[in-house]
Amino acid sequence: MKNLKLKAARAALDLSQQDLADKIGVSRQTINAIEKGDYNPTINLCRSICKALGKTLDEIFWEEE
Repeated sequence: MKNLKLKAARAALDLSQQDLADKIGVSRQTINAIEKGDYNPTINLCRSICKALGKTLDEIFWEEE
């Protein structure tokens, strides 16, 4: 499932995929794969992403049923 919340939060801060990747120490391809739903990140990576975006885990990764 695509992670549109991650993409929207990143865009709201005017960050490219590369900018976010650089902030948290992963590749741009990793950010792209998470946004496309092709990669399920570890909890540590999720926490790093949320910290970089100033969001909570629920705000970015919680899926409504």
